[in-house]
Amino acid sequence: MRSLTTPSRRRTLRQLALLATAGALPGLHAAPATGRQRLVSVGGGLTEIVYLLDASADLVGVDTTSLFPAVAQNLPSVGYARTLSAEGILALSPTHLLASEEAGPPTVLQQVRAAGITVSVLAANHRFEGLLDRIKRIGEIIGRAPQAAQHTQRLQREWSSTTATIAARKRTAPKVLFVLAHAPNQIMVSGSNTGADAMITYAGGKNAITGFEGYKPLTPEAAIAAQPDLILLTDQGLTASGGIDSVLRLPGLVSTPAGQARRVIAQDAVFMLGFGPRLPAAVRALDAAFNKALSA
Repeated sequence: MRSLTTPSRRRTLRQLALLATAGALPGLHAAPATGRQRLVSVGGGLTEIVYLLDASADLVGVDTTSLFPAVAQNLPSVGYARTLSAEGILALSPTHLLASEEAGPPTVLQQVRAAGITVSVLAANHRFEGLLDRIKRIGEIIGRAPQAAQHTQRLQREWSSTTATIAARKRTAPKVLFVLAHAPNQIMVSGSNTGADAMITYAGGKNAITGFEGYKPLTPEAAIAAQPDLILLTDQGLTASGGIDSVLRLPGLVSTPAGQARRVIAQDAVFMLGFGPRLPAAVRALDAAFNKALSA
């Protein structure tokens, strides 16, 4: 990522000083009066939508989850979505911040708004319908409503084909345990109302964990009780864990049907869980991974 220039940093520090002394007056504005919109996108799925709508020329910054398309990684970074800084965002002189629900902390978003920047927070809504809503909303925000309508129609056709193919499969839905293992001391499993839960269901599987929403720490008892047929991770989580052998040494996993058969699969995190325009392709890829693991 390109580093922020020294003049931009000085300008931002002056803005923050004014915010502090003037009580964050909403009249302060970081953007130049050129008439051109300058977008900062926080959320990999949102960034993909901006590119989908052919508005990448208006992007001036992204967060660290904005990895696709690869060219987005050449833009200045405002850091990790959950630990943003007002200074880093304002240094890019944006006119508009597009942010996922995970973006924060809230005080930073308030500071950005107080500097006169329009902030649009888009609901995560881990459903295909939520993706269509985000495309429509971003299209309206950035002046690409006709393009948004065209792409939503195309995606609806692609989605209908994808779901019909999966529904026609002659197999019992496999029980899938999603393990979030990006940090060695934070091994979690996915319950309901998560992106992983939605993807497992969309791909013709069944979440092996029931009884709670969100994520909870992995325990041997929960893993064994779940009796998963498949263990699912992100590629990044599998690498961070040290590979399949290391994953199967996590609490209780080796004692499950999936562990005994070494049925451990992984997909790229942004592709599988980003709920961006590649969602139909991500569901097809996960379905194919299920089939391959179950037939091995």
